[in-house]
Amino acid sequence: MASVLGSSSTAILASRPLSSQTSKPSISSLTLSPGRSSGRKFYGGIGIHGKRGRSQFHVAVTNVATDINSVDQPQKLAAKESQRPVYPFPAIVGQDEMKLCLLLNVIDPKIGGVMIMGDRGTGKSTTVRSLVDLLPEIKVVAGDPFNSDPEDPESMGVEVRESIMKGENLSVVMTKINMVDLPLGATEDRVCGTIDIEKALTEGVKAFEPGLLAKANRGILYVDEVNLLDDHLVDVLLDSAASGWNTVEREGISISHPARFILIGSGNPEEGELRPQLLDRFGMHAQVGTVRDAELRVKIVEERARFDKNPKEFRDSYKAEQEKLQQQIGSARSSLSSVQIDRDLQVKISKVCAELNVDGLRGDIVTNRAAKALAALKGRDTVTTEDIATVIPNCLRHRLRKDPLESIDSGLLVIEKFYEVFS
Repeated sequence: MASVLGSSSTAILASRPLSSQTSKPSISSLTLSPGRSSGRKFYGGIGIHGKRGRSQFHVAVTNVATDINSVDQPQKLAAKESQRPVYPFPAIVGQDEMKLCLLLNVIDPKIGGVMIMGDRGTGKSTTVRSLVDLLPEIKVVAGDPFNSDPEDPESMGVEVRESIMKGENLSVVMTKINMVDLPLGATEDRVCGTIDIEKALTEGVKAFEPGLLAKANRGILYVDEVNLLDDHLVDVLLDSAASGWNTVEREGISISHPARFILIGSGNPEEGELRPQLLDRFGMHAQVGTVRDAELRVKIVEERARFDKNPKEFRDSYKAEQEKLQQQIGSARSSLSSVQIDRDLQVKISKVCAELNVDGLRGDIVTNRAAKALAALKGRDTVTTEDIATVIPNCLRHRLRKDPLESIDSGLLVIEKFYEVFS
C-alpha cells in the first residue's frame, strides 16, 4: 500500500474491525403539570420560556434514555453481521493526501474536519466510510442521547451537567465514535431535532426527539455531495459549527444541546462551488484526481472485484493491517498532548498566512494542530519543517481569495510561499 504520509514517511496501516453499539433511540421529554407558569433557562442547556400568568402548566425536564450497555452480546454480534460490509481503509489504492487528512482529524478532532473535492468515481465516499473501522473508543455517559463527555463541561448536555453539580455518580461507558451520514434530502426537523406539539396539546407532554446533530456530537458528520446541500441546511451546519451547540426554537420553547462534530464533506467541483462561509469551516481541504497509471487502475479493479465477490474474506485479508493502523492511531492520540512546536516555526507559519492574505486566524491554528497530529502519528514529540510542509497546502489552499485570472493551483501557491519563507 502506498504511504499515507508521503514519500519521506513510513507506511501506516490497519485497524480493529468495527464493533458498533446498538441502542434504542433516546427521547428527552418535558412533562407539564398544572399550576402557574414558570420558566427556567440554562446557559448552553435547555430553556423553557413561558409568559407568567397565562399558562396553566409547570414545566419539568426529564430524560428518557436507554443504557447503551443493555444490549446482550449475541444481539451485538448479530447486528454487526447484518451491517453492510465496509471497504477496508488499507485497501484503498493511492489517494494518500485524502487519507492523511482523514487520519489527522481522527487523531485531533479539533482540526475541524476535511473537505474532499475531486472527480467522480475516485473513491471519495468509499474512503470516508472506510474510516469507520479506525475510529477509537471514547468515554460517554451511559444512556445520554447527546454522547456527553463525563469530564468536559462544554460537551455535556444540561441534565448531565446538573447531575454532576449535585454530586451524583454517573455511569460511564466506552463506545465507538459515531459517524453520521447527512443525506441531501434530509429535512431541517430531522437534522436539528423536533418537538411534538400535537402530543403536548393532547397529552400534556412535550417530547423532544434529538436529530442527527445530537447523534453526531463528539463524532463525525459526513455530507456527500456537500456542494448540492440545500441552503437552509447549510445555515444550520454553519450555526452549529460556529457555536458547538444546536438550538431548536419551536412555539416559544428553546432547547439547546452540544453539537461538536468533525465535519467531513465530499463533492465534485463540476457540480457547483461551495459557499465560502461553509468552506472556511472545514479545517483541511484535500484534492483527489483520477489515477492515470494503468497498473494501479488494474489493481483497483481487481481489489474491488475481490471485495464484491466475498466481502468477509476480503476484509479478513486486511485485518492485520487494520489492527496495526488502529494501534498507531491510538498511540498518536495519547501522545498528542506532549508534542511541541518551536516558536520560530509558529512565527514562520503565521508569516506564510499573512503574506498569502489569508483571512482570519483559522489557517494559523489549523496548520499548527495538523503539524502536531502528523508528528504524533510518526511517533515523534517535536514538529519538524517537513511536517509543516506536508500539511500546510491542505490547511490553507481553500482559504485563499479566488482570482479568476489566476491559472496556477492554489496549493502550489502555498508551497511556493512556504519555501520562500522557510528557506
